[in-house]
Order: sequence, then structure tokens, then C-alpha cells
Amino acid sequence: MPVSNRSGVTVISLNKILGVAGLVLLIGGGLLGFRSVSESGTDCGSAFQPAGGITPMACDNALNGAGTLTTVLMSAGALCLIAAVAIKVIHNRAKEKVTA
Repeated sequence: MPVSNRSGVTVISLNKILGVAGLVLLIGGGLLGFRSVSESGTDCGSAFQPAGGITPMACDNALNGAGTLTTVLMSAGALCLIAAVAIKVIHNRAKEKVTA
């Protein structure tokens, strides 16, 4: 197998892994943002939609933690997808240079 074919297979595999991981992280973060959290027996709602009528101080820690975790997961997913696209573009440009 020539070197260029091996690198092509590696890039395709890496793109698939990054793409799947990115989608899983984005979807997981989104679902986590809708998950209801509670603090000391008080239902605080979710990171995306806090419960109505709650005392803000009672749920601050729970909502901040859920919001931070949601943000981290969704950001990591977006970065994985961006990396997959960047690697694909760089690989295609390098391949065009070799064939030209």
C-alpha cells in the first residue's frame, strides 16, 4: 500500500472519529441542558429553563454546575467537528498539490 493511501485512510478514520465524537458531545450536552436538577429537595428546573417561582439563591449552585457542564460538552463537540473539517480541508489541499 503506497504511503499516500495509508495517510488517506488515516485521515478518513480520524475524520469519522472526530465527527462522531463531536456529534455525541453536542447531542449529549444538549440533552444534559434539559435535564432537571435539584438542590436540597427543591426542583430547580434545567440549565436551559430554570423552574418558575424558585428562590434564586437556593438553586444557584445546581444551575451553574449544570450550565457549565452543558457548555463544556457542547464546546468540546463543536471543537471536534471544526477539527474534523479542518483536517479534511488540509488533506484535500495537500492532495491537490501532489496531483498538480
